[in-house]
This record gives sequence, structure tokens and C-alpha cells, in this order.
Amino acid sequence: MRNLLTDIPGVMVGHATDLALGSGVTAILFDPPAIASVCVLGGAPGGHDTTLLEPEMTVEKVDSVVLSGGAAFGLSAASGVQAWLRGLGRGVAVGAARVPIVVQAILFDLLNGGDKDWGRYPPYRELGWQAAEAARSGAFALGSVGAGTGATTATFKGGIGSASSETETGYRVAALVAVNAVGAASLSDGPHFWSAPFERDGEFGGIGWPSPMPADALTPRLKGAAPPPETGTTIGLIVTDAPLTKAQAKRLAIAGQDGLVRAIMPAHLPFDGDTIFAASTGEGPAVDPMVLTLLCHHAALTLSRAIARGVFEATALPYPDAKPAWRDRFSTMPRNPAPG
Repeated sequence: MRNLLTDIPGVMVGHATDLALGSGVTAILFDPPAIASVCVLGGAPGGHDTTLLEPEMTVEKVDSVVLSGGAAFGLSAASGVQAWLRGLGRGVAVGAARVPIVVQAILFDLLNGGDKDWGRYPPYRELGWQAAEAARSGAFALGSVGAGTGATTATFKGGIGSASSETETGYRVAALVAVNAVGAASLSDGPHFWSAPFERDGEFGGIGWPSPMPADALTPRLKGAAPPPETGTTIGLIVTDAPLTKAQAKRLAIAGQDGLVRAIMPAHLPFDGDTIFAASTGEGPAVDPMVLTLLCHHAALTLSRAIARGVFEATALPYPDAKPAWRDRFSTMPRNPAPG
């Protein structure tokens, strides 16, 4: 267990990062394809083929989930990943044709200082191809890479985070997320994360919660100097090796959103597009409701941890007036002693 999404066998992750653009793409590939669903609770979402993930729709399995910057311009990233998969002969057989099933969510990073003057066509299709080409099982980078390159929160630079856990029944649950919230993952303007009660092994600093709580802890921090807030969106996915039906995967995605609201304050806002996918790589009869209950519990906690890691691991972009990273201010914070 490396505390990464790739702790689930059959899952590969690749990034394409363009620091001049201030954006990028992350491709998650499944081999073999995985049963998947999605839950969208933000007020300003953007996605590719997310409707086919509803339980009543015909296609059950996907070849890839793509996370991308670029707002609506970034939706072409799915085409790049699809083209790469087609070259491998992947996809649903429709007569003599094969159609790779690639779903996607995007986040808004158009105002972060990067060079968005890309000419006639946005670069995200090519970045999608590069991300798929880079995908491999094993370790992958966190922080300001891939879809997290241009991500920010109200207080600090955002980025790619990941975490994993094992349930009481022996199944694995892992999360990957690009943190680009209108709200904040940290309390007030300080170093403490809302996810602190769920942290494992000092994965995002090990400093716990402050005592007492800051008087302004519940005062909303919103991205942007004046209303309306700059558009945000936190996008990610939960994957388990437990065998699930498509309807059960939908329930897992909903539980993942519970983890988002434990990690970001406030969340699910009119200018967020918060979208969480869920996928199952397991084979065999679907788990019973009690096992699913435990999977949902771990999904929420694991996504919360991944969100804090995304901010903790981020680095500021190399632009004037770029959003500062958590590490710029708090990398030397002492850790709280372990309880007991």
C-alpha cells in the first residue's frame, strides 16, 4: 500500500502538465474496464459522457476517467485519451467497430495567470493523449501536476491528492482528486486542515486541529476578491477492488461527496462543479449491503484525506502574484504528538 489510487490492481494514472499554460490533464486507465458511476453536486459542472454512468443507462464499464483543467475547453482531453485507447484496440465492440468508453470532468483554471492564448484550438486533446501515454501502474506525482497544475482554493494552491485504505472486510478503497475549490480545505488562514481527524501517518503534515478553534473558523473563505466568486470545482474518483453493481457504484460516489464536504468549507456551491466518480474493479457477485456500508464509510474518509494531500503537496506556479502554496508558509510547522 503506497497510499495512492494505484493501490487498486488494474488501475493506472498518468499526468500531462503544461506549466506555461498553467493547466494539465490526468488520465486514469482501467485494465480491464471497470464498472463506474458518478455523483455531481456542484452548481457549475462540466463533463463528458457522464450521463451514461447513471445506473439505468446501458453501458456499465469504462476504460478511462479523465480529469482536466481548462474549463469547457478542457473537454477535448477525453478525445485524446480515447484516441490513445483506440490505438490499443480497446473499447466496446459495436459490430466491427470498437469504441473506448472515456468519461471526464473538468475544473476552471482560466484565471490563474498561465498563457491561455493557444490559437485556434485548445491543447487539451494532445494533453489527453500525453496523459494516457504516461499512465502506468505504481507511483505517480501529487500536487501541482496534471489536472491539479492550475488548481487553487480560497486560501492556498490546490493540486492532485490521493489516498488509500483497507476496509474491515479486506477490500481496498482508494481516491484521487484535483482540488480546485471555491472554498477552502484549511481552517481560517492557518495551516490546519478540515480533514485532520482522518489523517494517517502524517500524510498532510500531522499537525491536527488547533485548540481552541479559531474564532473565525466557520467564516467562509471564498476564491475571488469580489462577488461572484471565481469558478472552482473539485473533481475526483473513488475506486475499490470490491465487486459492485452500477447502482452500488453510484452509492459509493455519493459517499465520496460526503468526504468532500468534510474536507472543504464551504462546498457544493453555485460556482463549483463538484463531481466524484466511483469505480469497481472487482469480479464476482456484488457485495451485500453491510459490506457496501463499510465501503461507503471508507470512501468518504479516504477522499477527505486525498483532498488535504492535494493542498499539502502543491507548489505555487511560477507566475507573478500566483496563489501561494501551503508549503510556502507552513512547511516547518511542528507536528502534534500522537495521542497517548
